[in-house]
Amino acid sequence: MAEISDFQHPRFARAYIAAAEAADRRGGRAHRERLLAGLAGRVIEVGAGSGRNFAHYPQAVTEVVAVEPDDTLREFATVAAKSAPVPVFVVAGHADALPGDDGGFDAAVVSLVLCTVPSASRALREIARVLKPGGQLRFYEHVRSPNALLGRLADLITPLWRRAAAGCHPNRDTLAAIERAGFTVEEVARFGFAPQPVIPRLAHILGRARLSQGAPDK
Repeated sequence: MAEISDFQHPRFARAYIAAAEAADRRGGRAHRERLLAGLAGRVIEVGAGSGRNFAHYPQAVTEVVAVEPDDTLREFATVAAKSAPVPVFVVAGHADALPGDDGGFDAAVVSLVLCTVPSASRALREIARVLKPGGQLRFYEHVRSPNALLGRLADLITPLWRRAAAGCHPNRDTLAAIERAGFTVEEVARFGFAPQPVIPRLAHILGRARLSQGAPDK
């Protein structure tokens, strides 16, 4: 089982904070707004980062439990939570062992995080555990390109990129992982997005899925 200490990347975290601000100016803010639109009730956000999503939660959300393992990012998220339009509680934790009882949340949010967790399948099983039957999963992730050449390139660079970017895997088929974890995908948009001027347009998905049977067997 991973520990909080396994997720400390202070140098990368500081660079990521600046990069996330730039990405939001290039269109990421609109993606976050679309990601969270229509949410209600009690929400768990997995891998909350520096709290870039907090300002976009709708008033129908009664509480957000924002889980972030990296100490540096969590400090920034704690500050961001103070000005959020809904109650946000930032806690230390990681996707393999989420805080909360079985079925304790109406919805879960993952935003540019399933690429980085050690195992997307384990993280999604844990998300399924804490969701109510019928609960929603909102997802916004960069994924392996459907283009055969670009997908193969992502496979080739993943070992080096993973070490340089705090565990990020640019070649994950996250949508398939969501479906294998027992979620029914209700809506998904696929699009290219360049979060920085020097980065080519990367394949992204944004959508929602629903848990109909509760957590799958482990």
